[in-house]
Amino acid sequence: MGTWAVQDAKARFSALLEASLKEGPQIVTKRGIEAAVLVPVVEWRRLQQSARPTLKELLAAAAPRGEIPVPKRGALARRKPTRVG
Repeated sequence: MGTWAVQDAKARFSALLEASLKEGPQIVTKRGIEAAVLVPVVEWRRLQQSARPTLKELLAAAAPRGEIPVPKRGALARRKPTRVG
């Protein structure tokens, strides 16, 4: 995995892209701090697919994957009905 300063990445984007396709993910740093990664689209899609469970997996899971916030009923202000006519 290569590392590129943002100035070098901007100046030599074609080389950065080629390195990503041939060598794998390339890290771009900004002021010495890792800021972004350029990955081939095939790897990006694989990562996206593995991070997203199917509906079947969600329903078959033993434990919930997250909490859904449910507001308390009656806590919201309500408008008074207006008479029509």
